[in-house]
Amino acid sequence: MTSWFRTYYEDEDLWLYFEADDEGWAARQVEVRGADSAPVMAASLQDVLRLRDCADLAAMRQYEQQFGVLAEGSLDGWQDQQHAVEISGEEFERLWAEARRALGGSA
Repeated sequence: MTSWFRTYYEDEDLWLYFEADDEGWAARQVEVRGADSAPVMAASLQDVLRLRDCADLAAMRQYEQQFGVLAEGSLDGWQDQQHAVEISGEEFERLWAEARRALGGSA
C-alpha cells in the first residue's frame, strides 16, 4: 500500500516528503528548505528507471542536477524518526506539483 510521510532535519532546516511504494521504497521524493519552503529536490523512481533504460549517462546527470537524487534503500522505520509524520496523498501531490514547477519540470 502506498504511503506518504514527511520528516524534518533540523540541522539543515530541510523538510523531506516521501511517497513510499508497497515495498517501502521511495517512489517519489520532495525536499524543501528554509522558512520560505523553497523546493530543492523532486525526484521520481519512474523517471530514473526510464532514463536508465532509454537514455544515456549525460541525461541521467542532467536529471539529477535539476531534480536531485532519489533516496535509495528501504524507508522502513520512518515512523521512529523524530519529526516524522504521515501525510495525505493530496498533500504530497500538491507539494510534488509545486516543487516540479519550481525546478523546471512537469508534475
